[in-house]
Amino acid sequence: MAKPSEIFGSLVFNDAVMRERLPKATYQALRESVYSGSELNVDIANVVAAEMKNWALEKGATHYAHWFQPLTGITAEKHDSFIAPVGDGTVIMEFSGKELIKGESDGSSFPSGGMRATFEARGYTNWDPTSYAFIKDKTLCIPTAFCAYGGEALDEKTPLLRSMEAIGNQAMRIMKLMGRDDVKKITTNVGAEQEYFLIDKTACEARPDLVYCGRTLLGAKPPKRQEMDDHYFGAIQPRIKLFMEELNEELWKVGILSKTQHNEAAPSQHEMAPIFTETSLALDHNQLTMEILAKVAKRHDLICLLHEKPFVGVNGSGKHTNWSISTDKGENLLKPGKNPENNKVFLIILAAVMQAVDDYQDLLRVSVATAGNDHRLGAHEAPPAIISMFLGDELDHVIESIVTGQELTKLKKKMLELGAMALPGVVKDTTDRNRTSPFAFTGNKFEFRMPGSQQSIGDACFVLNTIVAESFRQFADRLEGSEDMDAAVDALIKEVFTKHQRIVFNGDNYTEEWEKEAEARGLHNMRNTVDAAPALIDEKNIELFKRHGIFSEIESRARYEIKLEEYAKLRNIEALTMIDMTRKNILPAVSAYSNDLANTAIAKKELGVNPRAEIQLLSEISDLQADLLDKINALESAVDSTESFTLTEQAPIFLKDVLPKMEELRAVADKLETLTAEEYWPFPSYGDLLFSTK
Repeated sequence: MAKPSEIFGSLVFNDAVMRERLPKATYQALRESVYSGSELNVDIANVVAAEMKNWALEKGATHYAHWFQPLTGITAEKHDSFIAPVGDGTVIMEFSGKELIKGESDGSSFPSGGMRATFEARGYTNWDPTSYAFIKDKTLCIPTAFCAYGGEALDEKTPLLRSMEAIGNQAMRIMKLMGRDDVKKITTNVGAEQEYFLIDKTACEARPDLVYCGRTLLGAKPPKRQEMDDHYFGAIQPRIKLFMEELNEELWKVGILSKTQHNEAAPSQHEMAPIFTETSLALDHNQLTMEILAKVAKRHDLICLLHEKPFVGVNGSGKHTNWSISTDKGENLLKPGKNPENNKVFLIILAAVMQAVDDYQDLLRVSVATAGNDHRLGAHEAPPAIISMFLGDELDHVIESIVTGQELTKLKKKMLELGAMALPGVVKDTTDRNRTSPFAFTGNKFEFRMPGSQQSIGDACFVLNTIVAESFRQFADRLEGSEDMDAAVDALIKEVFTKHQRIVFNGDNYTEEWEKEAEARGLHNMRNTVDAAPALIDEKNIELFKRHGIFSEIESRARYEIKLEEYAKLRNIEALTMIDMTRKNILPAVSAYSNDLANTAIAKKELGVNPRAEIQLLSEISDLQADLLDKINALESAVDSTESFTLTEQAPIFLKDVLPKMEELRAVADKLETLTAEEYWPFPSYGDLLFSTK
């Protein structure tokens, strides 16, 4: 394996490459355009395109593609070669500034929530110069935004970029009021942890549910799962270690700061985490990470499962999204320092986040709402569906003193007593961590623990940016013109901390007591995607997005339609897959086993041996088989009943009628699996899947 320092960013047209290859004036003009958000001159784009092409050709690229993120959860790209005919049967390699800046794709073939009719095909991809171009599979990939003919956002990148501009503008108002004239720009940064399962390719491909749905729809629990806690942070198996080595190398080549890797809690579950980067770049990097995970896994005869809940009975997978806010000088504004009570910039930002999370719980919740994540949230393995914040003892202590006006007594750090003189002394933190909290302060950032493992982080990030921007806007409107700024800021912070204390909870979010207390506090408990989706068309949220230029009302309503349509489509695919597996595979397999049992019973009886075991087992299996057929027919009927409704109307029907029937069918099928001889069962078992990479 090559040294990380030698391969890192080797396939990225990054700042170092541009500084080296571009004329100085061109480089400075490009950086100024990125920094200020001003329009890029076409002449400058032509120079950048020419050097980008030459660099890509030197790296072996033959094509270029505008790489974008439609609302499908995955990325999209259309490849064009660099070749251009010269009229004598030969070609030259061309790539213009116009081709760099703008591309065209079919705007009606991706989810649009009705913004694009089938005959309205034109959609545009627009170069995002804030993200670096990179080479993938001999193709120069140019990160772009994707919008409809009328400018409506059809992707994850566009609202995120809009939200970054919004929070930057509003945060700068606060900085000016706080006397921070040294700050010229504010941005947000994200580090997205990524959990995933690795399953043997042969075993995985023998399961139609994993192939079509990414999760097991059937499967009896194995004798051993994760109850021994022996997989979490355990020694990495040689096969997986080889996979991780190649994964890191591929990630580093495209500039992804892959830092941490370890085994997760469930068998065959793992995690990687990157170093923080600017949010728009973090979005690109996480999408690339998911793609590279799948690609590298196949080279090792593995399948990478990114579904939030691929297996019942063991932990699912999330994507903890760590969010912070910083200045152009690299100062983390969520780092409280030694005396947070004296740091008014930190306190006003903390107040802004606290108000935002409380006022817009519903938007944060819907930002992580998917059919897959519905299986995970609230399952005592991930945060509940109730939004709350964890601040920890030290910040709670500071807030309490501000609210009550009482003098603050410092919490002293203590040495952790480890009971062995040979061990070095460890300074004990002033507060513990809380792994059950949906939105936890972890020292210098907030960890949003609710996003699902296969989701784009775009939704969570643009919502978080926007709601905090709204708090900053309200604060700035109130503070501007104040004669005594210190007193005005103190009064504002105290008022916000007092008003929004209900959103702070430092206890166990898994308990029933917290669910009751949250209800008493007036906090939302949106248990599933269907319940959460209407938040997108709530009038206050539509106005919020309009105010900050994130979405028009049409775009907000389109996102609502897309959310429910995706839910209905996924549940339909799952139900049809389940019907196929049980009707075409399990019923015949059980019949074959029953036939052999019956023949064995007859043979025993002819020999004068009591076939009591066979008869008893045959009777139980026969009853379950009949029940299975009834459950298949009931599920099929429930699915058929949705056909007369629109996809948006189908979503609550799938939730209330179809999903319960799927669970009933599964219960019978899983019981049959425990009674059927292994050689007859048509699919690899949970044990085969979860322990297949040892």
